[in-house]
Amino acid sequence: MNAEKKIDKKYVETPLMKQYYSIKAVHPDAILLFRVGDFYETFGEDAIKASGILGITLTRRANGSATYVELAGFPYHAIDTYLPKLVRAGERVAICEQLEDPKQVRGLVKRGVIELVTPGIVLGDNILANKENAFLASVYFGRQTTGVAFLDISTGEFYVAEGSDNYVDKLISNLAPKEIIYQRGYEDRFSAAFGSKHYTYRLDEWVFSEEVNREKLCKQFTTTSLKGFGVDHFTSGISAAGAILYYLEFTEHRDIAHIRSISRIDQDDYVWVDKFTIRNLELFSSNGGREKCSFADVIDRTLTPMGGRLLKRWIAMPVKDTVQINERLDVVGHFIEDADLADTVREQVALVGDMERIASRIAAARVTPRELVQLKNSLFAVELLKAALESTDDDRLHALAAQIDLMTGVRDRIAREIYPDPLNNQIQKGGVIADGVDPELDDLRRIALHGKDYLARIQQRESETTGIPSLKISYNNVFGYYIEVRNAHKDKVPQSWIRKQTLANAERYITEELKEYEEKILGAEEKMLVIEQRIYADIIAHISRSLAVLLRDAAVVARVDCLQSFARIACERRYVRPVLDDGKRIDIRQGRHPVIETLMPVGEEYIPNDVLLDDKEQQIMMITGPNMSGKSALLRQTALIILMAQMGSFVPAKSAHIGVVDKIFTRVGASDNISQGESTFMVEMLESASILNNISDRSIVLLDEIGRGTSTYDGISIAWAMVEYLHNHPTAHAKTLFATHYHELNEMEQMCPRVKNYHVSVKEMGNQIVFLRKLERGGTEHSFGIHVARMAGMPMSVVSRADEILRNLELVYGNNEIVPSRSLKSRGKKPSPSVREAAEAGAPQNMQLSMFQLDDPVLVQIRDQIKGLDINSLTPIEALNKLNEIKKITGI
Repeated sequence: MNAEKKIDKKYVETPLMKQYYSIKAVHPDAILLFRVGDFYETFGEDAIKASGILGITLTRRANGSATYVELAGFPYHAIDTYLPKLVRAGERVAICEQLEDPKQVRGLVKRGVIELVTPGIVLGDNILANKENAFLASVYFGRQTTGVAFLDISTGEFYVAEGSDNYVDKLISNLAPKEIIYQRGYEDRFSAAFGSKHYTYRLDEWVFSEEVNREKLCKQFTTTSLKGFGVDHFTSGISAAGAILYYLEFTEHRDIAHIRSISRIDQDDYVWVDKFTIRNLELFSSNGGREKCSFADVIDRTLTPMGGRLLKRWIAMPVKDTVQINERLDVVGHFIEDADLADTVREQVALVGDMERIASRIAAARVTPRELVQLKNSLFAVELLKAALESTDDDRLHALAAQIDLMTGVRDRIAREIYPDPLNNQIQKGGVIADGVDPELDDLRRIALHGKDYLARIQQRESETTGIPSLKISYNNVFGYYIEVRNAHKDKVPQSWIRKQTLANAERYITEELKEYEEKILGAEEKMLVIEQRIYADIIAHISRSLAVLLRDAAVVARVDCLQSFARIACERRYVRPVLDDGKRIDIRQGRHPVIETLMPVGEEYIPNDVLLDDKEQQIMMITGPNMSGKSALLRQTALIILMAQMGSFVPAKSAHIGVVDKIFTRVGASDNISQGESTFMVEMLESASILNNISDRSIVLLDEIGRGTSTYDGISIAWAMVEYLHNHPTAHAKTLFATHYHELNEMEQMCPRVKNYHVSVKEMGNQIVFLRKLERGGTEHSFGIHVARMAGMPMSVVSRADEILRNLELVYGNNEIVPSRSLKSRGKKPSPSVREAAEAGAPQNMQLSMFQLDDPVLVQIRDQIKGLDINSLTPIEALNKLNEIKKITGI
């Protein structure tokens, strides 16, 4: 309303600009691409914004009397180049087209928005990433639960769930939507629950009406209820899912016949992998900024876009059902054992195109001729794939084959009616429909393509029939095609010819045959396009009736693709089949990190390690060792091996026995969030709190250097208390790997029976250390931090000074920052209580390092001056004299 008033006041508008502002008022928050002739134009603030994003020229144009408006535009045929740039910049883009043919309209052409493209609603392949879903999410904050729904309009995948804000946050992190819609008025709650980094759009509360949305979903799926999808009781989830369908209508996306079902995401079915774990394990992106070095990149051997997208979902949401896991492992094992079958399967899968996105483009009537040819080729490959799966004696593979529908009717019609290699990839340009499909089309093509030959044949025939050797056929704009006869032969002209023009030396005639040909050839191009478009629309309508079947086939191909990918990398990297059961024991022998081992220099091998965890004897492994020794890698590889096993993949180890895990928690590495006012230590504490508040008896917890972001004693105290909490929890004995520099924590083994000390070994050679990266039983008291500083190229003066300070510290404290009381007693010094003794006694951990315990000569003299004073008998003048002596010692 305010924008409209501002526009009316500022401009005396031309008719075109009045039309523009009336359309812009409907979509004030989108960049409006306004079609004017052969250009898409943007005006005002849109033009300023578009010129900056696209790098196009910003100009001005007159807009009525004594005013102007900013203008930036580009040719209409370049929209595939410029639209992706706008969407990737996070802009909403409204595409406004001319709805009438300017040639047939006097005055202003009617225009309207035909599509609103947003980051979460995209169909164009030039914007979409092949192996990545583009989910639109919808969140509804209900009275008791929060509902969430995810839709990828480009594939038709539709999911719904509900639960706590924390659970919904986890799902958002898992599926990484490009855009999230939620109800207006909940901005603070949304930001508190999910952060502020998401692209969001707010809708009015009424859009989330459960009753209306339940009916909307049933209408979409052509059902009378949602019970068949298992989501009937998801009241908040239904509110969220229905809002997505409304949003599609709002953005002019009404052709959504490919969205045929909705699947529930049940919290009990999948492993809890939260956003911290996704980041810390580098599941989808490398924290170091290296290209193609994430876990997903390294293990991906899929051959189709559908398989790549499914693999990412399996990574983000590993399953807990051992039956389902072992079914996947069985198929992977069969592909490994039968190399010929695996090669055949890969050969056919590699020929399959992106059937899911082709289906969505068919539903929206946007599919190109070459995509239909790709669909035909895919269906031929699917037929051979089905035969290959049926040729085995494996029931699992037979079950997969049974789900494949060959869709021979669709395949054969495309093969019969569309050229194998269409001349154009746009039906509007023709050259797509094959010969022999429509007699009239064939006739028009013969006329258009062979017109001169046809005229030559008529000319030769008439010349022979009449005996006029100089007869010729020509054309002019006045009366079209004609036959010209010289006066010497005009007595031979048949009576059926009609004279049209007399010249000095000749006569011109027309015939019925020439008039019919003229009508055909002059309208042939236009008629051919009309016929081709009609046949093409019939083909699309025919395929649209089988979209549900097509999507089922695509799902089977994606599944087979993922499983063959697991088999291929297992062969390449020497992975083994894990044993999974419902026990609570994790026993990994000679485990390796699946990413790091692929990045090792040629000739260097990754050092494997064993990890054993259970809830009876060794619940917590306390791992000490110097920096760069491999503690963090050991923690990460343990989590990744468990995750891979529960995805259904073989794992990088000699053997692995996994008692199914329900939650994977990691606190590995420091990551500041300064932009949101959170320090490294605050981030560490937030992540640690999330872990401790959500552990269960089947959780795996991986903690690295807890407490290092604060003072030494605060850090030790926090780390000690966390280990105690994990060990003494009344119901949840979460299996834990705890890597630390605090060697004092090794004392916990004596206090907590399920805590066991380990260290990553190194070899000291003079002033150098060699990292052996081998995990061994027992704690260690050496950090080798100064050695690492030397290896990093620290200036030698700094390294030497650090050595000197360390020796002074060790004179007071021994080799550790804190040592048991007996160690200090043996040196004749007054002991400070150890962490263990303080913890047992419940004493406060207020033990900060004193400067007066350093053996600095000046400090020693000052200490000696103060040491012999009897403060009770000291007079004021004696106190001033003593203070003056101390001042002289310091040189101040």
